[in-house]
Amino acid sequence: MSLSQELLLLATLIVPMVTGVVEVLKQALTIKKNWIPLIGLLVGICIGFIAAPLSDANVYLRLWAGGIAGLTSSGLYELVTKRSGTTKE
Repeated sequence: MSLSQELLLLATLIVPMVTGVVEVLKQALTIKKNWIPLIGLLVGICIGFIAAPLSDANVYLRLWAGGIAGLTSSGLYELVTKRSGTTKE
């Protein structure tokens, strides 16, 4: 399997986990909507780091896959969108 295929496969496996964790954080905490994409990115990188059982890829590839998954889970377009308010209004 090529490097790009492995990266996309790993990111695809991580996206549902990141989405779930971010949703739990949104329900449990009052978070400004502007911070949700950044939180998704950080959660994705963390899950990518600990995703060793899912892949035998090196740590850098897992971090990239986690970052891609984090951005995908929150929607890349939200990074540049101005929003106000919090998750619990």
